[in-house]
Amino acid sequence: MPGTRRFAGPSDLHLHSSRSDGTEPPAEVVAAARAHGLRTVALTDHDTVAGWQEAAVSANALGMTLLPGMEFSARHEWRSVHVLAYLFDPDEPSLTAELVRIRDARRARAERIVANIARDHDLSWADVLAQTGDGATVGRPHIADAMIARGLVRDRGEAFDGILHPRAGYYVPHYAPDVSTAVRLVRTAGGVPVIAHPTTAGRDRMMPVSILEELISEGLAGFEIGHRENVEPGKTILAEIAARHDLIVTGSSDYHGAGKPNRPGENTTSDEMVARIIAQGTGIAPFYP
Repeated sequence: MPGTRRFAGPSDLHLHSSRSDGTEPPAEVVAAARAHGLRTVALTDHDTVAGWQEAAVSANALGMTLLPGMEFSARHEWRSVHVLAYLFDPDEPSLTAELVRIRDARRARAERIVANIARDHDLSWADVLAQTGDGATVGRPHIADAMIARGLVRDRGEAFDGILHPRAGYYVPHYAPDVSTAVRLVRTAGGVPVIAHPTTAGRDRMMPVSILEELISEGLAGFEIGHRENVEPGKTILAEIAARHDLIVTGSSDYHGAGKPNRPGENTTSDEMVARIIAQGTGIAPFYP
């Protein structure tokens, strides 16, 4: 299969840096992955490609392969859906315009959430900016980090279970395109779309099988089934769909540095599946050592 002689496993295709909601710069993310025995990784920051070049330089120095990627924010009805996009052209106009819209909406939303919180707690937008790296996609994790720095909470988990939980009254919904549009934009840009952690909130909250079948007909390449938050009944259904349609199946850590307990390589993707992603991706080539 194409690409099998140009990269080496084990492979983890879902890692985040401080360019979105991870806590480490891209180079440190790649180094952490190598320290955990990985040889091929994908940097998949939320709605941005800002960390690709730094990650590529680090991967090259460590003798690793980097698949340029992104976690694309999308929605189906009331569900938040994340699409892992691999090997797409970062300059494709339609996708670029949508990413600008998403990032601008995320920032505006974050500012509104902070303004709401500030009515009752000692928190400012400046506090959030102090926790946000250059070019990073601003989101609720940065608000959580600002609250930690202010001593309002102990960690991100406490922040999301308390002040940042929708029931606390400070929550503001965010814009995201429907998942069908996201899949189409990724394919238009030569990329390979894979639904991230499709069944983390339980089988009943997973997208209906009929919708997943429609997305497959529209170009969805596969599912991230190996993920610590996916529930077993949903994983069984997804594996059956993937087998029936000969889809790509991945396993990844969803590493966020100190932002989550997830560790690089706790789930990995087989060489065969990595090779299939590389074979399908036409927007940009992997960065090989």
